Amino acid sequence: MTFAVTVRDHLMIAHSLRGEVFGPAQRLHGATYVVDASFRAAQLDPNGIVVDIGRASAALREIVGALSYRNLDDEPDLEGVNTTTERLCQIIGDRLAARVRDGGLGRAGLTGIAVTLRESHIAWASYEVAM
Repeated sequence: MTFAVTVRDHLMIAHSLRGEVFGPAQRLHGATYVVDASFRAAQLDPNGIVVDIGRASAALREIVGALSYRNLDDEPDLEGVNTTTERLCQIIGDRLAARVRDGGLGRAGLTGIAVTLRESHIAWASYEVAM
């Protein structure tokens, strides 16, 4: 049995992708994503919750906000990173996991986090990190 709580935000970026496989996306372009972060636990905590929704929402908002309205090609911490949708899922998921490990969400009993970025109603990518 697994419980999950999902919070949502959005991300607006500019970037270019390296590699012929990306065709016209090799040029600078914009992307807007709906971002879902699902926090999973095998058991509810003593308060009967997976994670505090307010804290989870704030953490996601802060992480996504640090990437939003930026040209990711110019971000020093992403130098050399092909910022595909899949890779952005990983970056956000790993940053959320670091918050959990640091106690920033107040819950140590999470078993995993799944992050999904939806580029459109017909295309999305996900990443899951075990805790």
